[in-house]
Amino acid sequence: METRQLGKSDLHVSTLGLGCMSLGTNEKAAQEIIEAALDEGINYFDTADLYDFGTNEKIVGQVLKSVRSQVVIATKVGNRWRDKKDGWSWDPSKAYIKEEIKQSLKRLGTDYIDLYQLHGGTLDDPIEETIEAFEELKADGYIRYYGISSIRPNVIREYIAKSSIVSVMMQYSMLDRRPEEDAMPQLLENKIGVVTRGPLASGLLSNQLLEKASNRVHESGYLDYSYEELSKLLPLLKENLATARSFTEVALQFNLANPSVTSIVAGASSVKQLRENAAAVRSHPLTLDELHLIQNLTKANRYEQHR
Repeated sequence: METRQLGKSDLHVSTLGLGCMSLGTNEKAAQEIIEAALDEGINYFDTADLYDFGTNEKIVGQVLKSVRSQVVIATKVGNRWRDKKDGWSWDPSKAYIKEEIKQSLKRLGTDYIDLYQLHGGTLDDPIEETIEAFEELKADGYIRYYGISSIRPNVIREYIAKSSIVSVMMQYSMLDRRPEEDAMPQLLENKIGVVTRGPLASGLLSNQLLEKASNRVHESGYLDYSYEELSKLLPLLKENLATARSFTEVALQFNLANPSVTSIVAGASSVKQLRENAAAVRSHPLTLDELHLIQNLTKANRYEQHR
């Protein structure tokens, strides 16, 4: 599988990364998916301290232990579970970040993290203090690089200006083109890698289209698309773009066509799904005509908040 340099770092990550949140807590099933990912040439594994109360990190670290030097492990920090585990609060403080990394390292069974990401962020955060925490962790060798996971243009601008982040993870798909207007051009200009998530728009851009749409989609649509709009748009996209290949392939190739995108992080709940995603990323790129068709049929969504 193709690898791309992540921003200005010396990390080279596969164009498809495994989003580990969907692995669940069945260790055997999770191991099979991770091993299939390795077999497909995936070297980039994204987890978080939040997932399954840390169990996700334990499973990921255990399975990848034998190939640790050959893979890129990314995890996240900032969401703090309450004592009763009935929810979490946001804590981007230096003290919490520097304490929580010890727990992540222990769960992952490693002495360093390749990419440590802030799991969110707002302008009300003590941003300079947060950056200081990451810089100190980097200087001490606990992390190789750091980034943020955020869709907020105003937060992204702050970190571009004040930090040495190498990546930003953000939601992006044919139905969510919001990053195209502001964030992606800035990140490309500053040589900061974009890692995308949600490329299938909660399954709406898979071959099933609206078959598995949630009650929320039925009632409220998806972002600024009503259910009625989706019921017309999705079959039209599929009919024009997915005659010789799956709609999933089209959706993933749409992400990779953007010059700012380094890698797509996609979850997989089965080996079959993992292999389908890997095949989709290996398929041929979209043509300019196909990209123009997508741009003409879909909305150039815009962030109205967090500007």
